[in-house]
Amino acid sequence: MRHLRWIGTVILCFVFVGAIAQPKKEVRKGNDLYNQQKYKEAAESYQKALLKQPNYTPGLFNLGNAQYKQKDYETSRKLMQGVAKTTDKKEQQAAANYNIGNSYLEENKYKEAIESYKEALRKNPEDEQAKYNLSYALQKMKNQQGGSDNKKNKDKKDQDKKDENQKDKNKENDEQNKDKNDQQNKQDQNKDKQEEQRPQPQPSKLSEQQAEQLLNALQQEEKKLQDKMKKGKATRIRVEKDW
Repeated sequence: MRHLRWIGTVILCFVFVGAIAQPKKEVRKGNDLYNQQKYKEAAESYQKALLKQPNYTPGLFNLGNAQYKQKDYETSRKLMQGVAKTTDKKEQQAAANYNIGNSYLEENKYKEAIESYKEALRKNPEDEQAKYNLSYALQKMKNQQGGSDNKKNKDKKDQDKKDENQKDKNKENDEQNKDKNDQQNKQDQNKDKQEEQRPQPQPSKLSEQQAEQLLNALQQEEKKLQDKMKKGKATRIRVEKDW
């Protein structure tokens, strides 16, 4: 990506090779290691310089660069913030804020990166690299927000489609239930009609007197049968089971 090329260029531009202030020996050694891409060993040399002089600007700045190269962006930012506070030179303040912006850019924290680049340009309005990276970060943030809006729109469309499908499904279920109820009602009606058509028991046509005579006759027949059984002359009656 193009912005990484600019970051690398700026870092090399602001490494304080052959630092004037003491302890320049450890800083010089760190710079040599840094240029060999031995960033861990370079950081150790810068730390030794800072043990001798904690607010030594070249040591702070170059250590921040070494931490950046090791992808320790949070530590790099803190060191660069220390540079911006301890130096009264606008060029160094601008460089520190520029590298802070770079560290945010690496983490896709575009809003914070934009603010850092703006601060760098306040200290050095002619910094073309800061202008470029500011423009780049603004575009990335715009794309990020656009992507977020697109995702919201997609989620809304998906939800609307889901609701529409559910609505169609509910409608289909309602129609099926209606058909089922209509069929059941039709079956109930047919059942009632069949019940109406079934032959009903006819009322008795015997008068009360005729019914009494019939009952007396049955009783007499039963008495005769009992008398025969007592005399031993009863005839075996075969009873067929009606299964």
